[in-house]
Amino acid sequence: MGAKSGKSGKASGGSAGRQRLLLIAFGALFAALFVVFAVAEGIGQPSVPSGDVAVVKGVPSSLGTISEAELKLAVLQQAGQSGGKVPKKGTKKYEELQEAAQGELLSAIWLQGLAEEMGITVTEKQVEQELAQIKKTNFPTEKAYQEFLKKSHLSQQEVNEKVKLNVLGTKIQEKISAEAEPASSTEISDYYEAEKATQYTTKPSRDVRVIVNKDKAKVEKAKQELEKDSSPAGWKKVAPKYSEDPTTKTKGGLQPGISEEFLKGSLKKAVFDSATNELVGPVEYEKKFLLIEVVKLNPEKVQSLEEVKSQIATTLNQQKQQEFVSEFATNFNTTWQSRTYCASGFEMERCANYPASKRLQKAREAYKSCYEANPKTPPTECPAPVEQTKPALPGTVTPTKPKGEPFVQRPLPETSAPAVGEEGAVAPEGAAPEAAPEAAPKGK
Repeated sequence: MGAKSGKSGKASGGSAGRQRLLLIAFGALFAALFVVFAVAEGIGQPSVPSGDVAVVKGVPSSLGTISEAELKLAVLQQAGQSGGKVPKKGTKKYEELQEAAQGELLSAIWLQGLAEEMGITVTEKQVEQELAQIKKTNFPTEKAYQEFLKKSHLSQQEVNEKVKLNVLGTKIQEKISAEAEPASSTEISDYYEAEKATQYTTKPSRDVRVIVNKDKAKVEKAKQELEKDSSPAGWKKVAPKYSEDPTTKTKGGLQPGISEEFLKGSLKKAVFDSATNELVGPVEYEKKFLLIEVVKLNPEKVQSLEEVKSQIATTLNQQKQQEFVSEFATNFNTTWQSRTYCASGFEMERCANYPASKRLQKAREAYKSCYEANPKTPPTECPAPVEQTKPALPGTVTPTKPKGEPFVQRPLPETSAPAVGEEGAVAPEGAAPEAAPEAAPKGK
């Protein structure tokens, strides 16, 4: 049985290029950002029609349901696209495949519902152009494309629907990104000041000429010849003759822009403690011998705010757009999850009626050891017991990282608490701190 108008089967698998055809761009983006939310109180739970898997409120009736037949087809398509057969029903692999297929079908509904609310549409010509680009990029011949359709159990109409979703997702994301507030002049200047010393400052350096050879005698011979003529022309004669360094021997030994931070030991001293036009060496360094002449001093250079303002604005605007899209994605999932109800046996995290106990159990899956009495491997971090604003580590909030580094809650060490009155003891919550004893009067 084919998918209803406006919906499509599950898509995944294959090469990275072919996944582009099958994944729902916007749905995939938001799936990665999906978090657990409590369903708002007071929302009535509609009944799911017999023979259907899920119903989504707030969309046209022709779009708002997923039938068991549609889900079965989506499972078949996903299995075919991943190069395997449908696992046996009732197995864990089948349940995982079915849940992924159901999630993909829900993403398609959510995306089209959002597009309708935002007034975003896609023309047939836009779908044709996108499909042509996909085929050109991923399929060398029309025959290869047709073989892919056959293997994936996809009709051309279903492919068109998936391509339409891709275009919708792109348009939605572009519209959301465009609504992000651009970086202000203050934000740009703050970013510049925070990064001036690292990103926009070129440290002092020196241009040097060098001869490198593991044979000290050859370096000494090179020095003797250069003491007679250390001009650029002289170096161009001597370097190819005595140097083993392939990157400089053809350039008269020239190595420009050597910074002090990249050198150490005797080599650092030879380069930065010598005067210009002074032959220094042989210098032994890492089992080789070097002859060095500093030919130019390059002072520190700082790019001005005007020079980098456009670059900074681009960086900050991209950050703001990403944050704006992420926040929108969170609200998107909250809204559409609350509108989605699944039939018994088909409940999943995207359903408003997904059991709270299962939701909690799944959320804890990644932190099993946090809830075990004696875990074999102690946890390095644990989730907070309640949803909260994520604090940042002190000192990590800067103009370049406005949210700082996240502060991770770690398990408390197993130590006995000091008794009240001992050093390090904490007064019970609500108790007033004990007053410090007054100093005894002098003379008593």
